[in-house]
Amino acid sequence: MSTRVETIEFLTDQLSALPNIRTRSMFGEYGMYCDEKVVAFICDDTLFVKPTDAGREYLGTPDEAPAYPGSKLYFRIDGDRWEDREWLAGLIDCTAAALPAPKPKAPRKPKAASQAAPKREF
Repeated sequence: MSTRVETIEFLTDQLSALPNIRTRSMFGEYGMYCDEKVVAFICDDTLFVKPTDAGREYLGTPDEAPAYPGSKLYFRIDGDRWEDREWLAGLIDCTAAALPAPKPKAPRKPKAASQAAPKREF
């Protein structure tokens, strides 16, 4: 089962108080960004927030689970908690604040000029 577009739209709307929220389709599911930092994944219509000390303090005793087979543990946020806009925005905001800034991407190297195959003479 994959995440429905309606789920992404709902979460994005619930987090509209945060100015720099966006989602991106990745590996058949979605990543959520805040201030260009990956703060969560949405997999199988479930929200998985990156674990941070600030998030753990905010949640108290978080429910931890892998976002996908073989992943590390994330804070799994039940759908009933999504209804509280302020609470959800607070969690995402404190998580983003605790995460390091993304590393700048290295400039792309220009592609080498293609080597034309030598012409054959017959």
